[in-house]
Amino acid sequence: MTLREEIERRRTFAIISHPDAGKTTLTEKLLLFGGAIHVAGAVKSNKIKRGATSDFMEIERQRGISVATSVMGFEYEGVKINILDTPGHEDFAEDTYRTLTAVDSVIIVIDGAKGVETQTRKLMNVCRMRNTPVIVFINKLDRPCKDPFDLLDEVEKELQIRVRPLAFPISSGQTFKGVYNLYEHNINLFTSDQRQTADASTVEIDDIASTQLDELVGGKFAAQLRNDVELVEGVYEPFDREEYLKGHLAPIFFGSAINNFGVRELLECFIRIAPSPRPSTTQTRTVMPDEPKLTGFIFKIHANMDPNHRDRIAFLKICSGVFERNRNYLHVGSGKMLKFSAPTAFMAEKKSVIDTAYPGDIVGLHDSGNFKIGDTFTEGEKLKFTGIPSFSPELFRYIENADPMKFKQLAKGIDQLMDEGVAQLFVSSLNGRKIIGTVGALQFEVIEYRLEHEYGAKCRWEPISIHKACWIESDNAAQLADFKMRKHANMATDKHGRDVFLADTSYSLALAQEKFPDIRFHFTSEF
Repeated sequence: MTLREEIERRRTFAIISHPDAGKTTLTEKLLLFGGAIHVAGAVKSNKIKRGATSDFMEIERQRGISVATSVMGFEYEGVKINILDTPGHEDFAEDTYRTLTAVDSVIIVIDGAKGVETQTRKLMNVCRMRNTPVIVFINKLDRPCKDPFDLLDEVEKELQIRVRPLAFPISSGQTFKGVYNLYEHNINLFTSDQRQTADASTVEIDDIASTQLDELVGGKFAAQLRNDVELVEGVYEPFDREEYLKGHLAPIFFGSAINNFGVRELLECFIRIAPSPRPSTTQTRTVMPDEPKLTGFIFKIHANMDPNHRDRIAFLKICSGVFERNRNYLHVGSGKMLKFSAPTAFMAEKKSVIDTAYPGDIVGLHDSGNFKIGDTFTEGEKLKFTGIPSFSPELFRYIENADPMKFKQLAKGIDQLMDEGVAQLFVSSLNGRKIIGTVGALQFEVIEYRLEHEYGAKCRWEPISIHKACWIESDNAAQLADFKMRKHANMATDKHGRDVFLADTSYSLALAQEKFPDIRFHFTSEF
């Protein structure tokens, strides 16, 4: 296959949602239909059921939530699909935001009973900033749900995007009968026994005016569906793929992921309408996917994917060209030429060595501590991809060693976990104490758990009062030196040695900005 053909057949997307909307369950079912797994796992922590493929960390299995983005690739009908299952919990939002820089489109999962929730709105804002095309899957129709038209209005209003249903449900909850596929003009009937395999049967009807529909779902539901479809066709404009690709229009699907229902229809429509890899932006130019030379960036680092080997894996998104095993590439950050003897493709924590990868693919690189999030790889050109920020943390605590015999293990653990971007490390200029900053309280629990279980180190937390951390820089060296001297008690350095001002109140931050006009205060680390 030519490079162009390889690019055209790739679909790289993230699945995002508010916690508990069914995102990881939908991921499992997509893998099931893609033949990547043979029995779908459940997300809830229950010893009888298999764990979800994408929730591979021990803490995820215990809590029944996703705390890290996982990557899974599989082939379906000649299309190479790369799914990134992201954490839904807002405490892990930063991992999700960074993941959205590495995908070409997004599927948003919404709980049919709860509608659009807070975290969904925030994630949609990130998609809007990047003009990422979105498809919406309204889930859990096997339970009582809001009226479908109310849900469509809510999605349109809350996510500020035009919608077009490509499927429409026949009732919901106890009386849920199935879904009419407006894209294919056929009906799939729902059978309520929970199926964990991909061979669920569907009954197809080409014409909803036929009496066969009344026999299958009953006269009342058949009449309701005919009215609903007439209304949909009258109110909503025909589906326009170009508007979807620009991020202006969201196709809507309905289903029940836990019962495998509506998933195949979503997958088959997705591979037809979703974009193949798109151009990427750097500080100097736009990189096109069909350029012959390789470019790519690291959007995630994960320590201890295999606890037996203490390995760190950097996730490299290929933006252009062909990635080849054992070939030298420039690591722009260090200026060194590096080659990789065992680059891997992912199936959550299962890895397989690959020889080549193409734009849109995610490649795992073994990392001995040389890489950081945002690093670029090229064949010699000095590029820096944009839009991969670290946000200013909102919660801060001192981290202290709870076991003096494990000082080295704790230092190594903190060092590696901070490289993952799960939280940020600041070292106080006043007393040299280590301060951890996170965007959510649950992060502290995850760090403590992983330090103990992956590094054998115990930590304890101590409170500290900080309102905001901001990175500072200035062209006026004298004013910067004066500021650092006056604010010595509130100064720290981050992991990369950059100056950070830890403002204890919003008033002190505003006063500092007013008194030191030549100093630039940054609230993300990308500047």
